[in-house]
Amino acid sequence: MQGMKKRIIGLMLGVFVASTTLLAQNYNIIIKVSDEKQLPIESAVVDLFEKENKTGTAISKKNGEALIANVKAGTYEIAASFTGYEPQRIKNVVVANADLYLDIKLKPIVSELAQVTVQSSKPFIQREQGKLIVNPDASPTNNGTTVVELLEKSPGVMIDRNNGISLRNKSGVLVLIDDKPTYLQGADLISLLSSMNTSQVEKIELITSPSAKYDAAGNSGIINIKTKKIKQIGFNGNLTMAAAMGMHPRTNNSLLLNYRKNKWIHYFSYGINYAKTRMPIYALRTYFDAARSPIAILEQPTFFNNTNLNNTIKYGTEFAATDKLSFVFSFSGSLINRKARNTATADWLSPSRTIDSSIYTSSNSENRFTTGAISIGSRHKLSKTQQLTIDADAARYDLNNEQYFQSDRPGAQGYTIGTLGNIPSFIKIFSVNSNYTQDMGRNGKLEAGVKTSKIDTDNDAGYVVSVNNGLWRPDYAKSNHFVYGEKIHAAFGMYEQKFKRLTVQAGLRYEYTHYDAHQLGNIVVKDSSFSRNYDGFFPSGFVTWEADSIHTFSFSVGRRIDRPNFQRLNPFVNIINKYTLERGNPFFRPQFTWNFELSHQYKQLLHTTFSYSLIKDYFSQLFLTDPDGTLVYTQGNVGRMHNYTFSTMLTIKPAKWWSLNTEAIYTYKKLIGYVWNNYRSDVSQLTLNMNNQFRISKKISGEISGSYTGRSRNDLQELLYPFGQLNAGLSMPVMKNNGTLRFSARDIFKTNWMEGLTDFKDAEEYFIVRRDSRVFTLSFSYRFGKNSKTTRQKSATEEMRRVEL
Repeated sequence: MQGMKKRIIGLMLGVFVASTTLLAQNYNIIIKVSDEKQLPIESAVVDLFEKENKTGTAISKKNGEALIANVKAGTYEIAASFTGYEPQRIKNVVVANADLYLDIKLKPIVSELAQVTVQSSKPFIQREQGKLIVNPDASPTNNGTTVVELLEKSPGVMIDRNNGISLRNKSGVLVLIDDKPTYLQGADLISLLSSMNTSQVEKIELITSPSAKYDAAGNSGIINIKTKKIKQIGFNGNLTMAAAMGMHPRTNNSLLLNYRKNKWIHYFSYGINYAKTRMPIYALRTYFDAARSPIAILEQPTFFNNTNLNNTIKYGTEFAATDKLSFVFSFSGSLINRKARNTATADWLSPSRTIDSSIYTSSNSENRFTTGAISIGSRHKLSKTQQLTIDADAARYDLNNEQYFQSDRPGAQGYTIGTLGNIPSFIKIFSVNSNYTQDMGRNGKLEAGVKTSKIDTDNDAGYVVSVNNGLWRPDYAKSNHFVYGEKIHAAFGMYEQKFKRLTVQAGLRYEYTHYDAHQLGNIVVKDSSFSRNYDGFFPSGFVTWEADSIHTFSFSVGRRIDRPNFQRLNPFVNIINKYTLERGNPFFRPQFTWNFELSHQYKQLLHTTFSYSLIKDYFSQLFLTDPDGTLVYTQGNVGRMHNYTFSTMLTIKPAKWWSLNTEAIYTYKKLIGYVWNNYRSDVSQLTLNMNNQFRISKKISGEISGSYTGRSRNDLQELLYPFGQLNAGLSMPVMKNNGTLRFSARDIFKTNWMEGLTDFKDAEEYFIVRRDSRVFTLSFSYRFGKNSKTTRQKSATEEMRRVEL
């Protein structure tokens, strides 16, 4: 094993060093994009042309600067565009002997939107310090999808069969929506993200090296989902309608509205999606004696038939009271309804595969998930170099799940057992945070802040049982009432300094956690309660060195924490089928992670990264066996995991009509823990992602994208076999460029299935989950609106951006 490690590390270093030898005499062009008031414009698209052929693209940052690196000497043309502003071009730009600095000023559009077409070409994937940015609108195959489906095709993101999200082959991800935590995990988080339409998302940030200003949760990093806010002057909107066909029809629609006048911005979004899906699951469980000879086999084919209807809504307003003070307010909510009609067969077989007995199970369930959140905040520019922000957020999630299970065994020893469950629960969340920012000199920046949050949840699971169609009686062994409260207090400070070629950032975050949990007893289950306090310091930072105009090196380090999902602390029992249960674990402890990352950027062409993570008290799905042979799913701390990852991303233009982005991620995982005895496992995992964008004609663009994941292991006892998907799509403007028509085919060859093998004490289980993932979608988007022609709005524009709304 040591020899293999040395060969792996040697290979990684060889590739890393080889990439640094690709020297060429190229230069950088730095373009600062600003408005007519000299205020920087963030997210403007800057394109570089040589003889009418696009040779480079960059997106401006908060300071308005866009970097196009590694430009050969020659004469070029530069174009800049931003929604709501007239595009500008600079011709005859000469690059020779030195880096070039340019200023481009954009003017607001003051005519009707229908008369002006601003075409920008954000790439599907962008890279910034410590993060990867996914721009959904750049990919035709994202049309008509949900956010969950968008994440599944994002580089380095995987969602397993237990609704766990991993990033770059590491589990434990903090999911934010507009920079705010959802405080949900597992199936509840997936339900929330499935209710969101991709057309409502501006971008997704995959942050592998979060700074101290972010919550310390998420050992593999953060996924920040940024929703769209049209900030164009006047009244504007965007309507998207999509129809899709998998095994059954689906539809996904959204409406975005914006009104901006003088000092006010109002924005509104609504989304509705409907989907009917079918998902077969096959499981073959083999039981062994002490000599590992088979003694019994349990074969379980199951069919899940789901119907989902989701509604989401969001309203927000921003008011610039003065050029130094502004206020923000937003409300969001969702209504999620999921119905399931499932059937299963459990055949007990002898080792020679002769059927001993069969049990047929049918189940019906209806899950209603209602969410509501409100946020208020202020932005105060104290001086030219100081800014203070204060935000308060409150949210409530109401979940109600009604279940009915019936198990039938035919024959002389037959029986019928019915189980009825009513499982209501709610989660209340309140948080307040305040951040202070101060510019220190020309290239220094100081940030500090405090945050406090409070979470209360109440879960009441009541079950009744009927045998042979007799009277319904309470099932006290499975029923449970769990009340949980958690408080987290945090403070952070960080400083960043830019030198000529060196940028250094260092930060420290402190978090204190206290929780109280109470399981209310009944005549069978004993009443119990437990509390815990823990705290920790979480340092983070990075050093970036621009060796020359084409080589940039970066090193980052950070400590992270993952707290157990409060619902996982509840020692509840959730019935999956007669021989499979899910149970919580009140002894679940947080896991802590140290992350180290070394990266190299060659031009805008090649990015290579080597990272190492050490995770203590590693979270793992555990698969236990009760004395009666029932399989019990739970989660717990199992020991340590060492994670070595090497990745390389290549972004090239093989032809003027073809852009290619591809990434390979190789990971070696070593897990050491204890389940029923000392347990060790390791796996080498390869993940590939590719995205091809084609300009087929002046109006039609296309895409071919795909992903592949080799053998992988996220849990100590579960091994996953390779899987992947291939997607294709077309896009073309219509209706004088105010509309866009898109067609896509996802998972064309139906290979995005999940297959694997799970080890238990004295048993193992082969499984395959056949997802309803091959979907054909046709969508139409239409932009509409009118811009006002008043001059007062220009001053409002200035006020809005001065306080960085």
